[in-house]
Amino acid sequence: MRSDAPLALSAADSAKWFGVSERHWWSMHSTGRLGPLPVAFGRAKRWRADELRRWLEAGAPCRDKWLAMQGDME
Repeated sequence: MRSDAPLALSAADSAKWFGVSERHWWSMHSTGRLGPLPVAFGRAKRWRADELRRWLEAGAPCRDKWLAMQGDME
């Protein structure tokens, strides 16, 4: 990862990164199809870039499976 790459991405930036609309991104989040949970900075929600990358490399599992996989790694 580049040193100037953002550590956390907004919903709009995350959606763009994955090639989907922001509306679809939020839909995936609200239905649990998006594995990683956002981090809250006040009212702003951001997704960790490194976690999104690992989630995609794992085959983009649904949230329940993703969180279980994270528990296995600890």
